[in-house]
Amino acid sequence: MKLASLKHGRDGSLVVVSKDLSRATSASAVAPTLQAALDDWANCEPKLEALYEELNAGSSESFAFDPAACDAPLPRAYHWADASAYVTHVELVRKARGAELPESFWVDPLMYMGASDAFIGPHDDVLVESEDWGIDLEAEVAVFTDDVPAGTPAHLAGKHIKLVALVNDVSLRNLIPAELGKQFGFYQSKPWTAFTPVAVTPDELGDAWVDNKLHLPLIAKVNNVQLGAPNAGVDMTFDFAQLIAHAAKSRSLMTGTVIGSGTVSNKGSLLGSCCLAEVRCLETIASGKPSTPFLSFGDSVQIDMLDEEGKSIFGQIDQKIVKHTPPE
Repeated sequence: MKLASLKHGRDGSLVVVSKDLSRATSASAVAPTLQAALDDWANCEPKLEALYEELNAGSSESFAFDPAACDAPLPRAYHWADASAYVTHVELVRKARGAELPESFWVDPLMYMGASDAFIGPHDDVLVESEDWGIDLEAEVAVFTDDVPAGTPAHLAGKHIKLVALVNDVSLRNLIPAELGKQFGFYQSKPWTAFTPVAVTPDELGDAWVDNKLHLPLIAKVNNVQLGAPNAGVDMTFDFAQLIAHAAKSRSLMTGTVIGSGTVSNKGSLLGSCCLAEVRCLETIASGKPSTPFLSFGDSVQIDMLDEEGKSIFGQIDQKIVKHTPPE
């Protein structure tokens, strides 16, 4: 099943989207928003699934699906926790600056709580005040959960995954060192998180969803030129069940919690990268300094994932970097 939120107020209007992403139908008779559907998932899921089947069979009223009319599937989420599940990426970044990787990173996930009020749609502009802040994309996979009790172990956490989507977790790289230097985590350096037009139930992914990982290439482009397409199921040190268990170690997670994988990365891969920081690290290791610039105003970012038939599963993130002028 594929679900989206059309732009409407602050929380969007829930629609069911056809498998080929060409048509959509209103889900207002079931739930007005995705959060409302998740809050009553036991009752809403079978009704939404029935709508999905009717839509794909062409037996329901529908309209042309426009990804540009979409907000994030959850425009406002109660909780956004982003991990760094691909430890090989962390290892590379630290190697580029001559720092050792603590052994604990391989057994204890890195995770921070981000701004869940700042989710934006797949075609929304990325507004940034200054190019000097080091604008970067980060292509990730994310999952949406139902209520997760505190202390839920990893072997039980996977059942709490209700939806899967792709993410562009925008990073302002040149603001990060000063923030982390305060030893209090990210804030200003993580301004926007954009989502694919649709979120899908895990069963929609078929054999690509195995062991709480999504085993398909994640395609990241800048100005429609491919940056990389590493496989999201490869070199993922911590699967999503482990990440959920980590997040719920000392507190319950509310329905609508979104957990991000962190930048998808394959060790030693020729398939490329999902962020510019990794490209710059590889350049630094190879020649002593980076040569690839961060994003500039007017640049565009595309993020997508294709099924075995070469068709987009989630729809594409396609957004421009635009200068923000603050109020005076």
